[in-house]
Amino acid sequence: MALTTQQKSKVLEKVRIHDKDTGSAEAQIALFTTEIEFLARHLKKHQKDNSSRLGLLKMVAKRKRLLDYLKREDPKRHSSLVKKLDL
Repeated sequence: MALTTQQKSKVLEKVRIHDKDTGSAEAQIALFTTEIEFLARHLKKHQKDNSSRLGLLKMVAKRKRLLDYLKREDPKRHSSLVKKLDL
């Protein structure tokens, strides 16, 4: 199940760079983190839901690529984001 608009705006309030920021690496990582947490809870109840498991693995990999990019481009922003999101 996808995040609602209210949930997305709540998540983005913590990490966005400017008012209309939805596409920065920080914003994308924060949204992926929220979705990953949601899917992890779902998979604890429904262990045999392999399509959701595949989606979860893809999200984790994409978040990892974004985190690597952010660390390479701006280590200070990377470390502050990791602290904010408790990664």
